[in-house]
Amino acid sequence: QVRLVESGGGLVRAGESLRLSCAPSITILRIKTMGWYRQVPGKQRELVATITNLGSTTYADSVKGRVTISRDNAKNAIDLQMNSLKPEDTAVYYCNAQLIFDYWGQGTQVTVSS
Repeated sequence: QVRLVESGGGLVRAGESLRLSCAPSITILRIKTMGWYRQVPGKQRELVATITNLGSTTYADSVKGRVTISRDNAKNAIDLQMNSLKPEDTAVYYCNAQLIFDYWGQGTQVTVSS
């Protein structure tokens, strides 16, 4: 069982920034791919960004240029730096770790007011 501990959500105004962090309960070196997804009520969970253990990244088109995902092996965590936030970025953000199974964090609320 892998636990993912998320932090950094909150309420901000449009145009401001937030940084989310996710720390796994095992060494991050054992996890090939980690990422962030988000979900709003009534909609499917959607990809925000992923990063592999080799540093390869993918981003949703809706966040490209505004969001950066990074992986810090020394800190044993991944971060999601979100800039120029928009009201449509409002969602619960979930950390994900892909091993034999998919593991999910509890989610952290991000609310962007206009």
